[in-house]
Amino acid sequence: MKELLEEIKLNPYESFYIGIFQDHIDKSHWHYHQEYELSFITEGSGKRIVGDSIEEFHPGDLIFIGPRIPHVWLSEETHRQQHSGRTLESVYMLFNQEILPPGLTQLPEFKYVRRAVSLSERGIRITDETLNEVSKIMLQLPYMNNMKRLMFFYEIMDLIGRSESFSYLASADYVKTKFETTNTRINRIHEFLMKNYQNEIDLEEVAEIVHMAPASVCRFFKSSTGLTVFEYLNKIKIDYSCQLLMNTDQNIVDISYDCGFNNLSHFNKQFRKFIGKTPSQFRNLREKV
Repeated sequence: MKELLEEIKLNPYESFYIGIFQDHIDKSHWHYHQEYELSFITEGSGKRIVGDSIEEFHPGDLIFIGPRIPHVWLSEETHRQQHSGRTLESVYMLFNQEILPPGLTQLPEFKYVRRAVSLSERGIRITDETLNEVSKIMLQLPYMNNMKRLMFFYEIMDLIGRSESFSYLASADYVKTKFETTNTRINRIHEFLMKNYQNEIDLEEVAEIVHMAPASVCRFFKSSTGLTVFEYLNKIKIDYSCQLLMNTDQNIVDISYDCGFNNLSHFNKQFRKFIGKTPSQFRNLREKV
């Protein structure tokens, strides 16, 4: 799903994107994006990680996630639908802050739209009657013209904002540590590392993104974050590995490769550096909770 989201460009004649995802998520990556995302699952089961939350997902789930919250959908082979073989089908909506300009959202009629946006900061799973009302509209959106889509978009946001039928996903503590910066260059580097942490990355690639010399970008990044580019890259990998270790039964070797480490020894070394324990010791904490 990551690859699909990266390729999407908002239509210049529309303020948001509504689409249908029908594919396999066997190789879905831990990622985030700048857009808000509202997803209604119509097919597929597995585990969903949003920030520090991990839950089972099933058809009928409706999830609303704010910008820059890392997330991933992990499929389970045993839950594949026999008739299609797909691991995920969903109707989803992507939009950014441009569709919610301050001059508009400060109007009293947008009180609950503002609340919906606020709720998305931790990510929420929407349930009960709100789930029924919102999903019914979402299933019709791909077939509406632009103006109707826009009207129903605000109705969806209003419905979510009025609702008490939801549960938070990421914890409040996690959101406090969420990556935020006003520095455009640091933000571009962070986004590049989030999208490519499973690949081999060299400093020249990073430097090219922000139009700086490799030595300069290394000094600049460390002075801004306290970490070198590669220390920060390893932190992204280790953060994800902690979620998998605590919340899945996936073996440690597979986790190390899924998180972008090319060998188990290097994974163990970096994990101990950031966490102070080996991956096995960290996983054993789950049994004591």
